[in-house]
Amino acid sequence: MIITVKVELIFGGFSSEEDEECVKVVEIDSSSNLDDLHIAIQEAVGFDNDHLYEFFIANTFRSMERRQFNDENNGLYEHTLEDLFPLPKGKSLFYLFDYGDNWNFRVSKTRHKAKLPLKGAIYPRVIEEFGVNPVQYPEYE
Repeated sequence: MIITVKVELIFGGFSSEEDEECVKVVEIDSSSNLDDLHIAIQEAVGFDNDHLYEFFIANTFRSMERRQFNDENNGLYEHTLEDLFPLPKGKSLFYLFDYGDNWNFRVSKTRHKAKLPLKGAIYPRVIEEFGVNPVQYPEYE
């Protein structure tokens, strides 16, 4: 089944929390694992896949109490989106890319019902976007 997720840049890199928004609405197979979601986000925002990353479930992206999914605990390949959603009440799924620049994204399942894949469609795919992509490596002057 195909589900729809919203990926929203919260903070990171050389941006500030007041910078322009970047939101991607992505259709993805519900059986995709977290590594598949990582690749989909990378492609959606135009980043180079050249840094470590993790996903975590927490109240906020600054919460110290987290359920982490990363290379150390092998959670990236074992957990599918259909395993994780719906999330516990009051919790969100976050994606942290590049521990130096700390690109933080919130990933939420939309209210759209899961559906069968469209014939000929290639998933994952961005179906809506708001704002501009962040610049992963800005020019230094």
